[in-house]
Amino acid sequence: MGRLAAPSEPSARARMVTERLRLQDEERARRSGRSHGERNGPAQPDGWRTGPLTFGAEDRARRRRRRVTGVVAAAVALVVAFTVADEMSWLPGGGPASAGDPVGGAAGDDTVLPAETARPTRAPAAAGNARPTHERPFAGSPAQHWDSGADAIVLPTAKAVSGVSAARVAKGQKLLKEFLVAANLDPKVLNGADPVKALALLDPLGDEYVTRLKEGLRKPTATNDPTSVVTRFDSDEAGIIGHDIRVRGRMTVRGGEPGIAILTADYTFVYPLASKKWPGEVTRTTVRRVVETQVVDPARWQATDGKIWIHDINSRIGNDVCQSTDGLIHPYFDPDRSTGPRPDATEADPYDRSRPLPRESDGVCDVVSRI
Repeated sequence: MGRLAAPSEPSARARMVTERLRLQDEERARRSGRSHGERNGPAQPDGWRTGPLTFGAEDRARRRRRRVTGVVAAAVALVVAFTVADEMSWLPGGGPASAGDPVGGAAGDDTVLPAETARPTRAPAAAGNARPTHERPFAGSPAQHWDSGADAIVLPTAKAVSGVSAARVAKGQKLLKEFLVAANLDPKVLNGADPVKALALLDPLGDEYVTRLKEGLRKPTATNDPTSVVTRFDSDEAGIIGHDIRVRGRMTVRGGEPGIAILTADYTFVYPLASKKWPGEVTRTTVRRVVETQVVDPARWQATDGKIWIHDINSRIGNDVCQSTDGLIHPYFDPDRSTGPRPDATEADPYDRSRPLPRESDGVCDVVSRI
């Protein structure tokens, strides 16, 4: 899902990480029996693509900044992984009713829920068995009662944390929202364009991270797939209906090391899609992203004003060809679906925001219980 340019003279650490990722690519290809970029045929079911932007195991201290005193902590490389599966199923309508977030009313009621302020206790209840149509693309989905677009990303009241002023936290929240919008809601990006605005928001001091992401945008692979950061569809296959994207989630802040505040944005985006191949066919794809950024006290840590420093990203995509490695999301429509799930597949609800996102589970692509 992306394209990136490699550094002309990588550091020893960068060369080490690059070699490790190359070996991972070769091992994944060997196990799957496929070359990089090869996709399964159309008889695949809808499923999850799990792609956490994890950092190397040797970098568990996370991506530290350079101290103003001149001590430089090691930068980490971004590892974008996704999960692979062979067969999954389509379950019509929705999952079983359950307590949790209300759906806002009876079928046909488009009441918008108030903004999410805390983690729900359970998945949202079933929203009926209505099928999505061009006229009502969110019918039968909890997203029928979610707010739309950038307005759904409501910033909480900023507060001082870990020696970082409330004003700096507020600015960091605004920049994080801009990044979410640029990476997941920009119409040009959704149709396959490079996320120029999102890239421009990244702190150039995190050079290895930025380089890795740009490389994935230029030449995506199984271990560097920008769908874990940026939402882009193949515009020859599907188009977003009415540019109406439903969004639900929240942004929080916690203290890190002295002089560092960590912002966490946990949002689910629901995209209504019309098929270019199958006239009249409508479906939905869900993308949940958990993005963490750092806001710092400039007296203690070096940072670029007006930019964001990615601390961690974890993503999960529902109703997507899991084996695609071209840097684009490929949703399934009814005529594409197979008749049954893989026996070892696990069913998952893409609307369930009551649980933290799992980290990547290599070789597994779960079945979505509803779209």
